[in-house]
This record gives sequence, structure tokens and C-alpha cells, in this order.
Amino acid sequence: MFKYIADYISYDLLNLVSGVHLADSVNFFVYDMLKISFLVLVVVSVIAFFRTYVRPEKIKDMMAHLRFGLGNLIAAMFGAATPFCSCSSIPLFIGFVKAKIPLSIAFSFLVTSPLVNEVAFVIMGGLFGWKVAIAYAMAGITLGVVSGLIIGIFNMDSELILEKGSFASCVTQKDLPRDFESRVKYAVSDGWDTFKNIFPYLFLGVFIGAAIHGFVPQEFFMNYVGKYELLSVPIAVLIGVPIYAGCSTIAPTIFTITAGGVPLGTSLAFMMAIAGLSLPEAVMLKKVMSMKLLALFFGVVAVGITIIGYLFNFLFPN
Repeated sequence: MFKYIADYISYDLLNLVSGVHLADSVNFFVYDMLKISFLVLVVVSVIAFFRTYVRPEKIKDMMAHLRFGLGNLIAAMFGAATPFCSCSSIPLFIGFVKAKIPLSIAFSFLVTSPLVNEVAFVIMGGLFGWKVAIAYAMAGITLGVVSGLIIGIFNMDSELILEKGSFASCVTQKDLPRDFESRVKYAVSDGWDTFKNIFPYLFLGVFIGAAIHGFVPQEFFMNYVGKYELLSVPIAVLIGVPIYAGCSTIAPTIFTITAGGVPLGTSLAFMMAIAGLSLPEAVMLKKVMSMKLLALFFGVVAVGITIIGYLFNFLFPN
């Protein structure tokens, strides 16, 4: 439905020509704005509805008392089962935080969700072989678990703007609605309030992503990586961050790059940086967390992706 609306606005209403950079950017912007806005409203509202039945503190205690790392593994596996890009994962991340799920576990989901999903797995299996696809999926889930645990060590819950700013809720469990109709109204209201707060950052993030998608070819960045050199993996990670695309979209391009002689690990590190550490994602997350926590998240994940890149270069030499 969103694709149909985006095509209608871009090509029928605005009379843009498909395949032209401007048309591609406009189409991408409209589609992603509709999709992510819908996700924010629905996902956050649904989680708010369930919060009226279960105290957030109870959820927090339950998740926190799981065996060390088990909650992170569950969150990472759930992230792998959700076909979201980095920006589309943010509504669920916000919902988890508002439900008082430990920050460490919420980040495990946020890291894994854009990197691993069934669509990307099948595409990678067909392009690179199932051995590589399975290794990549395991690496993505492991990265989510380890990154979440590392972020949790720093105890930076206070760095969430969500907890102390305009997102914070002053409603106690005693004040929550009791009948079904009131619960629905509360959930819709909570979802709408969250959407209004995040909308300016959502708009800016998708706008940046659309501009990059339409006017900056991915091959432009890869030309600076070159063949295998000691610093090629971290360079690939750094130049992948400004690009915004999902693994399913970028995987065929990565296959072409690898076939051209760039080591597999370097190419995959480039893809993971694009999918999991996009600039639009950073813009959106800045609304719900401090720059300090955002820098920690990006730093930990970037180092993890770099290590995975070197590991794949060693295990799967061209």
C-alpha cells in the first residue's frame, strides 16, 4: 500500500520520471515516511496498550533476572526475525524502553534487527552460498548480544532523553485505565504523543536517507576502499555509515563488489555499516538519547563490525 501511494505521488501526481535521481529520492522519501510513521504509531501504541495490563517494573524485573546474556540473546533472535531496516527498528526500541526493558537488552534488538532477517538470509545464501549466509547470520546475532552486554556495563540509563524529557510518562499504574475502551484510548494517545515528539527527527532522518539514496551511488564510496589492505575494513565501515539502505537491498551490490576482487569481509563490513549504522538512524536516535549514549552505541557496533570484517577475510579468502 505504501509503495502504491509513493508511486502515485511521485510519478502521477508530481509527474516525475522513474529512474531519474530526483524521482528516486522523492519516491524513497514518501515510501519511508509513510512506512516508518505507521510503525511508530502502531508499534508504540500496541506496546502502550499491553503496558496497561503489566507494570513496566514487572517487565524490567523479569528481563533483568534472566541468566546473564539470555535476555540479550532473546532480543537479538527477535531482532533477526523482524524484517526491519535500521530506522524502522527504532519504534520497537522506543517501545521496549518505555516498557522498562533493560537498556542492554533493548540495544541487542536494535543492533541485530537491521542486520539479520529472513529475506537478507535467503538473498545472501543465493549469492554467496549458504555457508557464508549462516556464518553472517550467526555473526550478526552475536554482535547484537555482545554489543548489548557491553553497552549495559556502562549503566547509561540516565542518558535516555526518553526517560526524563517529553517522552517521560507521569502516569502511574494506579492511574492507568481499567476497561478495554479506556485502554485503547490511552494507547492511541500515548502513541500519538510519541509520534509528535519524534516526527521532526524522523522527517530529517528520512530526508537525508532519501537524498543519499537518490543522488549518491553506493559504488562511489567503494571506489575508495580498493583491494585488500590492512585498513580497508575500518575504512569500509566509515564510508558505509552515511549511506541508508537495508541488507536485502544492498546485498546484490555487495556481491558485485566482491566479484570485482574486494575481499568478502571488507564488503560485508561495508554492508553492515550501511544497514546498522546509518546517518538517518543517528538523527532519529538523537531525539531519544544523549549524544554520549549515541556515540557509545555507534562506537561499539562499529568496532564489532570491523572485527567481523577481518574475521570473514580470514575465514573466507577470495
